[in-house]
Amino acid sequence: MRRLERVAVIGVGQTKYEQNKPDTFAELVYEVTCKALEDAGITIKEIDNVVSVSSDFWDGRTISSMAISDASGAFGKDITTVEGDGTFGMLYGMMRILSGSFGTTLVVSHHKGTESNMKGITNCAFDPLVERKLGLDAISAAAMQARRYMYKYGATEEEFALVSVKNHGNATRNPLALMPMEITVEDVLNSPKVAEPLKRLDCSPITDGACAVILAAERNAKKLTTNAKRVWLKGVGHCADAFRLGDRDLADTRALKNAAKKAYEMAGIENPLKEIDVAEVYDAFSYMELMWLEGLGFCEDGMGGEYMGRGTFDFGGELPVNPSGGRLSSHPVQVAGLASVAECVLQLRGEAGSRQVEGAETALAHGINGICGQSHCVWILAK
Repeated sequence: MRRLERVAVIGVGQTKYEQNKPDTFAELVYEVTCKALEDAGITIKEIDNVVSVSSDFWDGRTISSMAISDASGAFGKDITTVEGDGTFGMLYGMMRILSGSFGTTLVVSHHKGTESNMKGITNCAFDPLVERKLGLDAISAAAMQARRYMYKYGATEEEFALVSVKNHGNATRNPLALMPMEITVEDVLNSPKVAEPLKRLDCSPITDGACAVILAAERNAKKLTTNAKRVWLKGVGHCADAFRLGDRDLADTRALKNAAKKAYEMAGIENPLKEIDVAEVYDAFSYMELMWLEGLGFCEDGMGGEYMGRGTFDFGGELPVNPSGGRLSSHPVQVAGLASVAECVLQLRGEAGSRQVEGAETALAHGINGICGQSHCVWILAK
């Protein structure tokens, strides 16, 4: 049986994550495309195809990728679009390379949350006959999931607050983050309530920004870049749960467990807590990080809060989680997972600056798609 050719990340680029950025979608994409090409030390001529991650709903126009095709250098090249999280866009980019049709892929994602109507857009994600008419949106659904998680496992609001304190504190080391803050558990608990039991500091901020990642087949990576710039994709897994909220237990992370199992098996990971050095985990809401850490196998179900309280996932802990500050500190929705991958790449190359995790050799990046983590995508990257 012929061995599939390995795929590497050879370049990354991110904007600063802000609110009310004056840049157009095309300007954001052009910025990160240029940064990723410069980082890889190549030109757009070496890129065979482009995968854009965008959404007609969030962009407020049909065929949203058309607005950024020229800015991403796609003229004369094959370009396609993934409407979802950046981790899924990267999966498609890797699949295009493994098909044998392309040697290099530029994956680029953009998002301007401050030009969108989050409540209206996420309300449209629900079943149009029943759930949508109830006025549900991403925040109210997350509040129900948080409450279900509390009821099932005894998780507390104080444990959720620990995540917010950790991630906003980590963001003080990240010059790209929107909300670097030194806060306390009391600050989180006393912040205004948004949807019971979630407070404002339990929720991620509306954010604008973009990110680009360049993938290359092994033969191209070794020809185009130095060994120091290559980070290898060792494993990936994805899985979707039921669409309707009433058809799944919102505290059950079965889809994530399945996705993680596939990624770990592909990468040869047997004990994720011991074998992974740094992780960027999706945390649009504080409670989510605890649930997803459990689903990723870093601790037992219902034990995320206890491990968080021990400092296991702190910047200086056994497994640093979200040293970038996570999505709680910057959350451009479509970009989130791709930014997690870019952060893992910087960590493995030793280029993460003051947020660098010492000795990082294996990293995990995680993204979700759909309400309350309906779908998950897990990546394992290594030097």
